[in-house]
Amino acid sequence: MVTLLQQLVNGIVLGGLLAFITLGYTMVYGIIQLINFAHGEVFMVGSYAALATYLWALPSGIQSTWYLALPIVILAGAAFSVLVAVIMERFAYRPLRNAPRLAPLITALGISVFLQEAVRNFFPDGTRPKAFPEVFPEGQLTFLGVTVPASGLLLVVMAIILTGALQLYVNTSKLGRAMRATAQDPDTARLMGINPDRVIVLTFILGAALAGVGGVLYGVHYDNINITIGFQNGIFAFTAAVLGGIGSLRGAVVGAFCIGLIKTLAGQYMPGGTAYDYVWIFVILILVLVFRPQGFFGETERVRA
Repeated sequence: MVTLLQQLVNGIVLGGLLAFITLGYTMVYGIIQLINFAHGEVFMVGSYAALATYLWALPSGIQSTWYLALPIVILAGAAFSVLVAVIMERFAYRPLRNAPRLAPLITALGISVFLQEAVRNFFPDGTRPKAFPEVFPEGQLTFLGVTVPASGLLLVVMAIILTGALQLYVNTSKLGRAMRATAQDPDTARLMGINPDRVIVLTFILGAALAGVGGVLYGVHYDNINITIGFQNGIFAFTAAVLGGIGSLRGAVVGAFCIGLIKTLAGQYMPGGTAYDYVWIFVILILVLVFRPQGFFGETERVRA
């Protein structure tokens, strides 16, 4: 029983991490029907930007004070991720907005490889994992024999808070309404005075900011980062977006937590153990696509931010 509860906790933590990436996937797809496979690398560069900020920009006094260092590296990671996403949208995706669907998809894959190689060449010995600085106190909570790391608790709490804030923003703000209008019919939205280009950039900014925060929290929780974390977690996040109903904010979050739980529970209890936990994720995905191709919330909720 303790093992089951521990794996449930681990799955929730992983799901919270994936939610930061999944929301970006589903928001961009909801607006322009683009599967942005480079979004995982936006997550990755956020973690490396935070590392570079800590190592090269923070004085030692701030480095040793976690409640000062943590907000700074989170802001740095989010800001750099936003910068990368805005440049990506302006120079790679916008010229291809009316091109056949395959063109932006191939472009996204090319950007993904480019960002990985750029980080690899920028950091000395960039192919090796980098130790992430301790910007959050080490500690853990223990309840009924189940251990919850303090960093994991931080990750889940921030995922819930930021997800709730995003949902509230999309549902109640003027720009949020513009995002929903553009997702439904960009031509009609333009006639009503909405600038679709501005809305699309805003969507990339919001998704990238969340991914950047997630990248920093990944480093805080797992203590190291490498250039492949964006691709690995991006695949999981894309699967979660499809599972929940791509284009649905609520579906993205539910799908992220489902994928996190599937991975940890399958690694513990299914044949093959952790060597086959990836396989079980995609088995579940295939079953969902066969029996409910629109995902969990594809029909009942089309909150397409």
